[in-house]
Amino acid sequence: MALVVRVLGEKHQPGGMVAWLLAIVLVPWLGVPFYLVFGGRKLSQRIREKGPLYDGDTESDFDAEDVMTGGPGMVGPGMPPPQSGNRVDLHFSGETAYAGLMRMFEEARETIHVTTFILGHDEVGRAVIEALARKAREGVKVRLLLDGLGCIRTSRGFSEPLRHAGGQVGHFMPVLPLQRKWSANLRNHRKIVVVDHVSAMVGGMNLATDFMGPTPRENRFLDSAVFVEGPIVADIESVFKSDWNYATEEMIETPPRAHAVARQRTDGDAKADSTLQIVASGPDVPVDAFPDTLLSEVMESRERIWLITPYFIPDDGFLRALAVKARSGRDVRIIVPLHSNHRIADFARGPALRDLVSAGARVYGYPKGMVHAKAMVFDDRLAITGTPNLDMRSLYLNFEVALFHYTRPEIEKVAAWAAWLQAQSILLTGKPPAPLRDWAERLCQVFSPLL
Repeated sequence: MALVVRVLGEKHQPGGMVAWLLAIVLVPWLGVPFYLVFGGRKLSQRIREKGPLYDGDTESDFDAEDVMTGGPGMVGPGMPPPQSGNRVDLHFSGETAYAGLMRMFEEARETIHVTTFILGHDEVGRAVIEALARKAREGVKVRLLLDGLGCIRTSRGFSEPLRHAGGQVGHFMPVLPLQRKWSANLRNHRKIVVVDHVSAMVGGMNLATDFMGPTPRENRFLDSAVFVEGPIVADIESVFKSDWNYATEEMIETPPRAHAVARQRTDGDAKADSTLQIVASGPDVPVDAFPDTLLSEVMESRERIWLITPYFIPDDGFLRALAVKARSGRDVRIIVPLHSNHRIADFARGPALRDLVSAGARVYGYPKGMVHAKAMVFDDRLAITGTPNLDMRSLYLNFEVALFHYTRPEIEKVAAWAAWLQAQSILLTGKPPAPLRDWAERLCQVFSPLL
């Protein structure tokens, strides 16, 4: 009974609360220990130790009045203002992203800061460790932050060459309860690379062969990565700095934003005229900034809402808003892998996708492999890339980070890739499933907030 009262008193999404109550009441021998290990959402005491995500160095040359009068840009807690004057390079290939990443490492002269959810115990993981160790031996300050669960298969000995070379390796929220700042529930799903405080990479790609590599690989996930230079890098590095400080208790300092602007490279044909905004989400953000912003963008859209996601298990409010837009004639498209790498998630998404099809949305299943990319387009005014999936865990539990693109060239590039992906996909129907499949889908849907 005490645990039931605790669940009711905590801030859960309604679906999550119902799922936990059912688990605790119907299968207490399993539900009770699982809730004690996985159930806490914000873990307020531990997150208070982490401190605020941003350090206040969020000045911007972007006109705040433009936001208030309908121009691009979202403002709110945990959301630094948009930054103009950035150079952006979008990648939808694991091979070109890998080449760009290795080039970033090679060009580093001062610092390399890396956060990843998965560091593969494979060719790419070894190449990353070797490259970072080499730069550490050259005197570059290297910091590598690994998620405690996502990197659980990568033993500490795997990154030992980097430590021996003088680099540092941190572990974010270890899984085992005997360790300090542990959690089996709250995961750092962010993927960030910052070099010399002037260039950065953000996206869905983990540092593993499933996501990237030097040569094409059969069944490699389709994913995206964004390389940036300019004022936005300071906001991106603030996210890394907050996570690193919390995980290792080393209070690192970074130079002011002007350093990145002054050091920004001038080579290449790309102009530094892109407007970007970093939007982080997770227990270290005071409100649910990212899901709230998504809902707002859906409601504001007048023409199209295109969503690419590996897992589609949204909350009722977001699903209802999408359905309303589809019924009103807006171009609502959802692109998912026909079969993802999580079978339960595929079952859980069924009812939601059929509801959208019946409302007039178009749902596509990519049949040639796993789509791991997270990308969205709203009208011609906003594209979103980054790490958040459209599922309950990613939206309300994980530490995530997204880039909001407000400049037309990037929006068109994301839209063009979505159109290409759609052309390779199968249009799904709203045909009712067989009774056994329907039962399995409904069961997985009920417990999807616990996944």
